[in-house]
Amino acid sequence: MSDTITAAVEALTEKLGGEAFDGSAKFSLGDEGSLIIDADGVRIGDDDTDVTLSADVETFKEILSGELNPTAAFMSGKLSVDGDMSAAMRLASVLA
Repeated sequence: MSDTITAAVEALTEKLGGEAFDGSAKFSLGDEGSLIIDADGVRIGDDDTDVTLSADVETFKEILSGELNPTAAFMSGKLSVDGDMSAAMRLASVLA
């Protein structure tokens, strides 16, 4: 896996602050790989989840750093969501 995905797992784990995520979500970053967020925490993986969020690496980094609001990314077409929209909204609140 890429350094980007490994760093993202660490950053998202810190954002969760030890709290479990209600549901399961996957961030897919194209050729870089993907990561899973669920009740067990954050890990590298490509399992089936309630929702899959897809973005390029730059957009993902902007969301993770707080430079770009996940909802704004979705509305502008920089972030696509496939699956349970309520799980995506719960995840957006974690990232904000």
